[in-house]
Amino acid sequence: MSGIELIPSAKRMIMSLRDLGYDFSQAVADIIDNSIAAHASEIDINVEFDGDDSWVSIADNGDGMTDKRLREALRYGSEREYEKSDLGKFGLGLKTASLSQCQRLSVASRNNANGGSVSAYTWDLDHITKNNRWEILPLTGKHLLPQLRDPLHGKTGTVVFWQRLDRILGYRHPYGALAKKRLLQMCREVELHLAMVFHQFLSGNVRRKRLKIRLNGNVIRPWDPFCQSERKTRRLSVETFQIEHEGNKGIVRFEPFILPTQNEFSTPDAFRNASGPMGWNQQQGFYFYRAERMIQSGGWSKLRAPDEHTKYARIAVHFPPALDDAFKINVAKMRVQLPAEIRDLIEEKISAIAKQARAAYDRKESGNGAHPHTDASSDTHAKNSKHHSASQKMSRLLTLQEWADITLGVARGSEKKVIKAVIKRII
Repeated sequence: MSGIELIPSAKRMIMSLRDLGYDFSQAVADIIDNSIAAHASEIDINVEFDGDDSWVSIADNGDGMTDKRLREALRYGSEREYEKSDLGKFGLGLKTASLSQCQRLSVASRNNANGGSVSAYTWDLDHITKNNRWEILPLTGKHLLPQLRDPLHGKTGTVVFWQRLDRILGYRHPYGALAKKRLLQMCREVELHLAMVFHQFLSGNVRRKRLKIRLNGNVIRPWDPFCQSERKTRRLSVETFQIEHEGNKGIVRFEPFILPTQNEFSTPDAFRNASGPMGWNQQQGFYFYRAERMIQSGGWSKLRAPDEHTKYARIAVHFPPALDDAFKINVAKMRVQLPAEIRDLIEEKISAIAKQARAAYDRKESGNGAHPHTDASSDTHAKNSKHHSASQKMSRLLTLQEWADITLGVARGSEKKVIKAVIKRII
């Protein structure tokens, strides 16, 4: 019996795929995965604010692609064989990541530095909506903009170019100071995200894949969540687990660290930097790496809750692409789950690591050798003093007003509003 082919509606499907959950930083990181797979050593990200004509360019010096390979790369679900160390997986990232942020994606590539021509095509959502066909448009002559052509002059590589940035700027017509400020803030978030996700590559820790990334000309410096350059960082015993899942085998490496406490860091700036993009409490826990690329940062995968007292515990969990299904990695490569095969083994070890982190925190709170540092992401010296004063008062019964004063004294900014509302109902 012969089958009947049903081709999805182009305009409905391509619009649906815009909502896979990427934010700006994650979308840029997905494009960089392709550059690394193409053996790029340098990547230049440029973001230009110009109202409706604002744009983002991501250019690399990788191998580049022939015209035929470029057209295949622009296919949704492109057919290619991934190497074991490749960061790609589904053949969707270039398209879904890009069009989650913009309405027009153009890609130019050159694979021969000695006179080879530049091939370039675009996915344009207006064209797709109008014609309801899975059509890319070739770019030649005046349609091959300088932003696509110039970075490839005399060398191989690929340029990904985003226009009509509706999801990035968030305004129908993005003019004015607010739109520009929003874009500048998002650039800062991209910088922090890339410094974290690709820190192994930026540091030269991945063999033959040392990487330099520039954002608007500024070199992005790696952010090591484990602070391995700090003298007081403690690296605990590394363990490995052999996993077999649906016929695929691989080794998971479990590498725990106890970071220095506030007074043990080399400088106050080093302590502040170590807090990470989300702050100390949210950055504790697991850091999952797939082929040395960070997939998820922080959190305990439902094995325990984040706790102020265990914020110095961070654990690297490395797994190979062969175990993608075991870790349930998603299309956007943003979330993973601990396989059932190792959850029980890890849970026991997590308890021991948390105890060590708690012991380190308690030493800091007791004031042994402490000196005051100031940082918005953690307890300041002033709050520690209030906490000590509160502990003294707790040795006797408190009046309701004393309890209210102590609670507000140790609360953080976002907590105070809630606490005040509760106190108002009680007193």
